[in-house]
Amino acid sequence: MSPKSKVKSSRRGRTQRPFVFLNVAMTADGKLAPANRHFVPFSSRRDQELLHELRTHADAVMAGARTVDSGPVTMGPGGKKFRALRLKNGFSEYNLRVVVSGTGSINPRAEIFRHKFSPLIILVTQRASTARVQRLKKLGAIVHVCGETEIDFTAALAWLRREWKVKRLLCEGGGEINDALLRADLVDEINLTLCPKIFGGRTAPTLADGIGAPSLAAAIRLQLKSQRRVGKELFLCCSIAR
Repeated sequence: MSPKSKVKSSRRGRTQRPFVFLNVAMTADGKLAPANRHFVPFSSRRDQELLHELRTHADAVMAGARTVDSGPVTMGPGGKKFRALRLKNGFSEYNLRVVVSGTGSINPRAEIFRHKFSPLIILVTQRASTARVQRLKKLGAIVHVCGETEIDFTAALAWLRREWKVKRLLCEGGGEINDALLRADLVDEINLTLCPKIFGGRTAPTLADGIGAPSLAAAIRLQLKSQRRVGKELFLCCSIAR
């Protein structure tokens, strides 16, 4: 296949799935949480505002089950200011919410189930037991099976585009989901907040955990689109250099 053919094929693929952009806040050593893997907010108030600003440009927000279980997470658009901005940007007032859980092992008492302002979709694999699937449905979630042992993100994103009209999908982690999306060539943009802290620890989660690239030649390359400093933090926006 010629380079031009590859570009055309890539463009066709993106018309069948949403534009996918990641939002990640990490320490100077690339960590998303301390070595105990328990997430604690460590970025600035401005970064928290940026999170909600990015959501105003997305039809749907996606995150992993452990992110949802980590605290009072609702994955909603935020206050009235941000809901109004969503409408101004041409989106519905409330974003669709997508949770990734291969086995469906989401805490049924998680905060997210208490909020019914928008549909809650949970992506699972065939490893999710019938009992867990039924429990999630009773909690009001829409459960979609996509994959035998691992989430088939290519199929999942195509389904979201086709069935839910999702044209822009914001992924908020964690690292294993980011890695899977990157390896499947499904990411278009990364919004990265670099915070002046160091967690250290070989078990601490990073931007892209999971399998990773097997060699330098297979590394995913980024192209810097913009950068700005606010206070002690650096905000970067990068596109994937295909």
